[in-house]
Amino acid sequence: MSIRIYSYKDVVMLMAAKSILQSMQANLGELSMVRSNWTEAYVMDLITRIENAIENFLGLDKKQPLREATDLLKKIVAPALRDLSFIKTQVEVDFAENAAEILKTLGINKNLRNIDQEELIEVLYSFKKGIAPTLQNEITQKGTNPALIENIIGYATQLEQANLSQEGMKTATQNVSQEAVDAFNEIYTEVIGISKIASKFYQDDKLKKEQFTFTKVVKKMGSANKKDDDPQVD
Repeated sequence: MSIRIYSYKDVVMLMAAKSILQSMQANLGELSMVRSNWTEAYVMDLITRIENAIENFLGLDKKQPLREATDLLKKIVAPALRDLSFIKTQVEVDFAENAAEILKTLGINKNLRNIDQEELIEVLYSFKKGIAPTLQNEITQKGTNPALIENIIGYATQLEQANLSQEGMKTATQNVSQEAVDAFNEIYTEVIGISKIASKFYQDDKLKKEQFTFTKVVKKMGSANKKDDDPQVD
């Protein structure tokens, strides 16, 4: 009989693996230079395997992530818009002629007062993607507080992790089959290998390295991650 080769709850392991694969997908242009089989099709196949494992073996409430994402969004709309406005104004003051291009790169070249929730999500993701280390240094050297930038990146990360909240993790069924454990182990083995290689690739980029460090990803998901009440194998 197979046993789990990981120390997390099943759902935590699977969702952390999915988060890592989403980071891999976002950085595939760079990572594909390391391994030729790291393609879009490869990543999508793994993500599909995870989604199938969740649906077939864990019986998660499919509407729960949406409810949690909606609740979280309501809580961060005001502070997110406030911080984005602060950044926008400081860029306009500090960079003058280059401000328009920088704001476009960061996705905040629009009137933030009139955007809806979906547009806010797009802005946050654009900001997170556009705030490369070099640009971040240029902005903070002008006087912008680095914590302000980290706050905005954090809002985007919270949205990405919304479906990983503690309540969502409690909806797993209490029994899983041997087939499920085998499938979980295969997924974990594949993704942990990706994590080791990718984190090595980004060893000089702390922010990206953490996106591929399994323990760091799990830590961001909240307190309900220890395997103290793991479902039993039938």
